[in-house]
Amino acid sequence: MQIVKESLGGNTAAYLQGYLREKDPENPDQVYPAIIVVPGGSYTHIPEQQSETLAMAFANLGYQAFYLRYSFVDEKQPLHPAPLIELAQSVSLVKKNASDWLIDPERVAVAGFSVGGHITALYNDYWHSQWLTEQAGVTAEELQPQAVILGYPVISPKLGFPVKEGMLAQWTDDPDAIAADEHVSQQNAPTFIWATADDPLVPSVNSLAYANALSQAQVPYELHIFHHGPHGLALANHLTAWKRDANQPHVAHWLKLAEEWLNATL
Repeated sequence: MQIVKESLGGNTAAYLQGYLREKDPENPDQVYPAIIVVPGGSYTHIPEQQSETLAMAFANLGYQAFYLRYSFVDEKQPLHPAPLIELAQSVSLVKKNASDWLIDPERVAVAGFSVGGHITALYNDYWHSQWLTEQAGVTAEELQPQAVILGYPVISPKLGFPVKEGMLAQWTDDPDAIAADEHVSQQNAPTFIWATADDPLVPSVNSLAYANALSQAQVPYELHIFHHGPHGLALANHLTAWKRDANQPHVAHWLKLAEEWLNATL
């Protein structure tokens, strides 16, 4: 396996890290689907070990897998739209390097978790927008995701997160622009969403609102709300459990469900 790390610019700490299968001498024309993991961390940090574990889980399923280390609020305020631009740069980078990285550029997915799900849901809304293509310096075709996965996502600041006073002002000076459920259109990619009904940090109504918006726009989606689990479950197994209750064998089925869905979607 080859590990690559691509900086997203000299004036940012953002980077894209990839875990790539190398060329098989017996099948030199083999290419793979790609997936970019956009991790959580409340826009203040990312859990790098968890990010790598999530990316490796998809690598083990046959994907050329990446995770995005995007900008944080202590690096840029208001933060948005910087993370969306960095995700756009990342998708473009994956597609531009498709030949060298053994990727099928028509099979690129993005998987976001918590606030990474917020970035990903907004990207799903805005990938074709003129302002984003101009900021990223690429065409909309280069930015189009073929599938999107959202795990316990933040969708809108109007739906229960953030709660800490002053945090939203660090995120944006235009809260309506980052209410992802309000900007869904028929150009959104097919989307797989999962969350837990009793998530104590990011209410599951976020996932429900986005699924409803996709339904209204007639965008294909799949939604799983599991009955119990704390926020930040990641794989929901022993590999990512940060406390005993974060090891949830029932919720851990999300990865197999997502794999089946991706196989039918990409």
